[in-house]
Amino acid sequence: MNTKLTLTIEQSVIEKAKKYAKEKERSLSDLIENYLKALTKDNAQNDIELTPIVKSLKGSFNAPKKINYKKDLVNRLSEKYL
Repeated sequence: MNTKLTLTIEQSVIEKAKKYAKEKERSLSDLIENYLKALTKDNAQNDIELTPIVKSLKGSFNAPKKINYKKDLVNRLSEKYL
């Protein structure tokens, strides 16, 4: 069942999101719904068997100790999609 939701978002973000949705031939509601589904996906669904190659690579990268992962991710995704 679909339910209407009201959001408060900056006008410039809305315009860019609408343009992006139009380019992808999708509705803005569909994009937002799929994003929220991805955010709230049950972790049990993510428990997949790793291949031997992936297992061998696991832990091979050491990030700097003072990295702000969330901030860097937000900046990178903003550059890519907005």
